[in-house]
Amino acid sequence: MTNIGNILNTFRNIVSTISVWDAIDMAIIAVLVYSLLTFVRKTNSANVVKGIMLLVIILWITNLLKLSVISYLLGKTFELGILALVVLFQPEIRRLFEKMGSSDFRSILNLRTGVYETEKIIEQVAAACDHMSSYRIGALIVIERSNNLESYINTGTIIDALPATELIKNLFYPKSPMHDGAVIIRSGRIAGAACMLPLTSNALDNELGMRHRAGIGMSERADAVVIIVSEETGSVSVAVNGMLKRNLKPETFRRLLKNELIPEETKTKRKKFSLFKTAGDRK
Repeated sequence: MTNIGNILNTFRNIVSTISVWDAIDMAIIAVLVYSLLTFVRKTNSANVVKGIMLLVIILWITNLLKLSVISYLLGKTFELGILALVVLFQPEIRRLFEKMGSSDFRSILNLRTGVYETEKIIEQVAAACDHMSSYRIGALIVIERSNNLESYINTGTIIDALPATELIKNLFYPKSPMHDGAVIIRSGRIAGAACMLPLTSNALDNELGMRHRAGIGMSERADAVVIIVSEETGSVSVAVNGMLKRNLKPETFRRLLKNELIPEETKTKRKKFSLFKTAGDRK
């Protein structure tokens, strides 16, 4: 019991010395470590990290055994390794800064499209995708969220129109002059058509074509929701954060769009309001 009491007292003394700034410092470090692990997982660079850890262990052993020549060479290798890592992960680093630099202040000012308008847009887009899927018409639709896609919109034809089902179908009609490229939807309106998107550098299945490569590439560089309709198979897929969900059924497709485009807290507030309104109508 005495040992347990001593341990508790030691722990209490350590906690008492931690200030608010220490807690903030540790929280920032935790976020950075989590971001690094997420980065490693998404970029498939686990083997690179294992190699770096192996070099660190070797360097520690050489210092412990006082192998000066090897320690010197490994030390110089680590100095050059920083530059090598920048070159190695140049595409991923560029994507990171693109996301940071393209953050949209609409999320701060709360100028997003309302829930009802978003549901209407989802239904219009989904209906168009159902039709194009049935007739195997290829399509690539990007729905902007917090990351600004102005640079990609400017690569195509500027359009300012509501995303009606018939309009979307006509834009992707094979003989339409704007059927190649992507349609980008911003703030509840079609902002551009025939837009060029960046291609992913990751290896994909052979059955996935350029539309899927462009859709995944766009989702890697921004937090947009990207919809792909395959011209070969008619299957509907959605790419978010570099992950592709394929062969979606119509009901699953609509549910996925609602989950991605309508925040959960907004759904909860709407549900509470609806219940309150119903209760008031009963009086």
